Amino acid sequence: MKVLKFGGTSVGSVENMCNVKNIINDGKKKIVVLSAMSGTTNILVSIANNILNDKPNEAIEKINKLHETYFSTIDNLLYNESLNAEVKKYVTEIFNFLVECTYQEYSLHLENQIVAQGELLSTYMFHNYLAQEGIKSTLLPALSFMRIDKNKEPDLFYIKQDFESVFQQTPKANIYITQGFICLDEEGNISNLQRGGSDYTATIIGAVIKAEEVEIWTDIDGMHNNDPRYVENTKPISNLSFDEAAELAYFGAKILHPQTVTPVRADNIPVRLKNTMNPQAFGTLINDNHIENGVKAIAAKDNITAIKIKSGRMLLAHGFLRKVFEIFEVYETAIDMITTSEVAISLTIDDDKNLDKILRELEKFSVVEVDKKQTIVCLVGHSIVNHHETYKLFQILQDVKIRMISYGGSNNNISLLINADDKITTLGKLNHYLFELVTL
Repeated sequence: MKVLKFGGTSVGSVENMCNVKNIINDGKKKIVVLSAMSGTTNILVSIANNILNDKPNEAIEKINKLHETYFSTIDNLLYNESLNAEVKKYVTEIFNFLVECTYQEYSLHLENQIVAQGELLSTYMFHNYLAQEGIKSTLLPALSFMRIDKNKEPDLFYIKQDFESVFQQTPKANIYITQGFICLDEEGNISNLQRGGSDYTATIIGAVIKAEEVEIWTDIDGMHNNDPRYVENTKPISNLSFDEAAELAYFGAKILHPQTVTPVRADNIPVRLKNTMNPQAFGTLINDNHIENGVKAIAAKDNITAIKIKSGRMLLAHGFLRKVFEIFEVYETAIDMITTSEVAISLTIDDDKNLDKILRELEKFSVVEVDKKQTIVCLVGHSIVNHHETYKLFQILQDVKIRMISYGGSNNNISLLINADDKITTLGKLNHYLFELVTL
């Protein structure tokens, strides 16, 4: 059995839903994971922020407008009067719930409840659309089996146990539809797998059922060798290893959630990236095969903050690094890059919500410099640090101011920290010399 995940743009219009229907209606048994319709999650987050900032009228205005948008979509999607009325009733119940939320005191739990409604809406609508088209499907409620533990990691034992139980009790069909992104936490409250988490849902389910393959369907022909939003003439990559895909996803390739390949790599379950609007395109196949050495792709991660920690005490000081790392651990802030000298550490973070608290702790024993608006440019390929022509990379970038370099931490990754203003220029130069002139 395969697991197919369709993102927000894939279910973001009636035309695209029709494309999804045609893709999955092949008579083979499969599990279909759906995201919320494109734009919905952003609006729901905005509604939660209005509640946080005590702006209920603004929240209700957004709720009513979104409600109208869904009714319009339903009218264009469902010509069957009975199904149209049934789906509108369900949708209205959800939007009434959202209105009720505006009268409650904000909490993270409330926000998670609000944000979860997008996937519930899309799966119910699409399930009924298939029924109208004479295609039998069954809903598998993700909240009945998808769960994270106290560390916000998937509780795979719980998920496997409960998925098997729910699946056995669900009416049989060739197409099982479930929600991506949403889950329960260790206390049974509604939570989620963070942005892009529908990919993660798909591979978690794929690992649980030992799927033949997991397909991630988006609006682009697979993983590209550079960011097509900023660079012209990028090309899709036909094959990536799990290691290469994980590096690209973590360092900015938006097509994948950073943890997507983690659940399936141990069992070598292939992950294929496909384009809903161009199903015939090969896309990108991700498995444990390493095909070709050298640079395969470039990704960029924005909103990076660089922190330099200088202290005379660092020289030969046992435990200094541990003391620094403990501060970031206390404030639950991950470090992306790090370099050291005898008297200083430079490191980067991509989450600065606790930056002020971190700086106060660091300044107790060091002098700290902070540079915001930085970007990490990541070059990925199998064994690129050992490739005989990798040295040319630094000749290419002689006109770019590089703040930090991470080289050798992984054989498959070289990361450069640059000013955000230099990102597009840097991506363009790398693309030209690495891929267009094929110098490496």
